[in-house]
Amino acid sequence: MAALTASIAAAESERTFSQVNVLPRYRQECATCHLAYPPGMLPAASWQRILDNLQHHFGTDASLDADSVRQISTWLAANSAADAAAHAAPPEDRITRSHWFRQEHAEVPAAVWKRPMIKSASNCAACHTRAEQGNFNEHFIRIPQ
Repeated sequence: MAALTASIAAAESERTFSQVNVLPRYRQECATCHLAYPPGMLPAASWQRILDNLQHHFGTDASLDADSVRQISTWLAANSAADAAAHAAPPEDRITRSHWFRQEHAEVPAAVWKRPMIKSASNCAACHTRAEQGNFNEHFIRIPQ
C-alpha cells in the first residue's frame, strides 16, 4: 500500500488548481452534491456542454434557474483550462476520463476506486485531503482502506 501511495503522490506532486475566488453560486449549487471541481480541470467547451444538459447531469436532474446557469457559465468559461492541447475535451466531458486524469492515476488499481470510502474516481476528496482548496499535492494524499 505504501508503494501505491508513493506512486500516486509522485505523479500528482505538481497538480494544483486555483480555487481562489470561487464563485459563491457555483459552490452553493455544485458542492451540495459533489466537490466543486476546479474549473481548470476541463476546457470551457466541456463546462458549457455540462451546463447545457443539467437536466441529465450524469444520471441526475441538476437543473438550475437561468440566472444561475448564466452566472456559473460565465465564471467557468473565464476560469477553465486555458491550455487546449493539455486539456482536450475528454469523452463525455468527464474529468475522470481526461487524458491528464488517467495519466495521473495510472497506478491506481481498479479495486481502489471501489472501496467503500472512495466509491468512484470522481470522489477526489476521498484521497485528496485538500481537494476543496484545489490542492492535489502529494503531501496531502490519504488513500482510505
